[in-house]
Amino acid sequence: MKIKSQKDFFSGLMFTGVGVAFAWGATTYTVGNGARMGPGYFPLMLGVVMALIGVLIIFNSLVVETPDGAPIGKWAWKQLFFILAANFAFGILLGGLPSMGVPAMGMIVAIYALTIISSAAGHEFKLKQVLVLATALAIGSYAAFIWALKLQIQVWPTFITG
Repeated sequence: MKIKSQKDFFSGLMFTGVGVAFAWGATTYTVGNGARMGPGYFPLMLGVVMALIGVLIIFNSLVVETPDGAPIGKWAWKQLFFILAANFAFGILLGGLPSMGVPAMGMIVAIYALTIISSAAGHEFKLKQVLVLATALAIGSYAAFIWALKLQIQVWPTFITG
């Protein structure tokens, strides 16, 4: 069978692979059943649905003709680097890295770092707009996680709060 859309085929493979991995990983937890769900029930069902969606996308890529075959383009290395770096920075700043002596800087600093670093992945970078977005995300995250959900997340760096 001929692949008629490379983009769809390989994205379907990715969905299927991630779905199977989630479903497989969920089996290490107690799954339970529909009436008495265990901690592994939702990840298992999510993985199964994701894998099924991937199989449908793969089937579609083999059946539906695209004008040029939808070839896969070049990897966006710059964007990939900045998005991954932003997520690593967020995790390190939020929780710290005690083994390397990096203290936790809190949620607000982590959100600003995440927003600024990930914005560098785009074609345009306007610091004023990025700072407005970071402020809105920080306020929204504070309202949702600290105020509404009452989660115990460090908000500010330790050297500020003591």
